[in-house]
Amino acid sequence: MADENNNMLGMSDTQRLRMDILGLMLKGASYAALLVIGAWLFVYVFVIIGWFLPEDSKFAPDPTPLGSVIELVDTKTYA
Repeated sequence: MADENNNMLGMSDTQRLRMDILGLMLKGASYAALLVIGAWLFVYVFVIIGWFLPEDSKFAPDPTPLGSVIELVDTKTYA
């Protein structure tokens, strides 16, 4: 029983191998498409939330003004 060929579609081994490879490539492409669409939806949710914010909040100053300040330090005087 184990030696029987269970080829129900009548394909050769080469054709079956090609169909397996095609199926795996399409499966991987669908996973990649889901990942890209998921990332796009994640960003788009924040865009939609931004539409409901008042206009003044979009032009308000940064609540942490010191977070964006970069201070240059002269390393020669401390060495």
